[in-house]
Amino acid sequence: MIDPKSEEDFEGDFDDRSRELQAEIEAERIAEALVFASSQPVSEGFLAERLPEKTDVRAIMLRLKEQYAPRGVNLVQVEGAWAFRTAADLSFIIRRDDNEVKKLSRAALEVLAIIAYHQPVTRAEIEDIRGVQTSRGTLDVLMEAGWVRFRGRRRTPGRPVTLGTTRDFLDHFGLEELRDLPGLEELKGAGLLSGRIPANFNIPSPLMNDELTEDEDPITQMDLEELGLLAPRGTSED
Repeated sequence: MIDPKSEEDFEGDFDDRSRELQAEIEAERIAEALVFASSQPVSEGFLAERLPEKTDVRAIMLRLKEQYAPRGVNLVQVEGAWAFRTAADLSFIIRRDDNEVKKLSRAALEVLAIIAYHQPVTRAEIEDIRGVQTSRGTLDVLMEAGWVRFRGRRRTPGRPVTLGTTRDFLDHFGLEELRDLPGLEELKGAGLLSGRIPANFNIPSPLMNDELTEDEDPITQMDLEELGLLAPRGTSED
């Protein structure tokens, strides 16, 4: 017959649980501080390196997300990383006219949408979809905004550069991941698509991760120099 627990055993269990709860609270405080102090979304790997060993980072972040959900500042997930952002329904209050981002041209919006939904995509493929040439200036605007990046090089003649969106793109548009991009019905409901679109019209499912596809090679140092993103080796920028 198993002896019932003594009063000392119950007190010991209580003390152990109390210490566990205190450790969880402290881990939440550390995670909260790390995300708050960062100007960029913070990855769970970064948090795991700075929290006590065996901490369930995912569980902590989900609890914090729930705690902040009704507040003026929300904890949001952006492509597997975490950041504090103004609650969507309050963003208009803190918006300043002098800080307004210049509106993108129609061409830039079209190019951005094509890259988002069709990535990885080359400039020639963008032009084929749009039916018109795409100026380098349009791509420059999107890259300067930090929303578009070079992904790799296509394994086809000429090895064209492939383009994709960035984490900043997701962050700016309030998307957790690319699958949150609006679908056909959502776009029609928002009045962004004509009601007389072709019957066979469809919107492709965007790529779900940043890994290179089978027909892409990674961007190398030489590629970056060729694209004008780095000074040639052996030279220095004054």
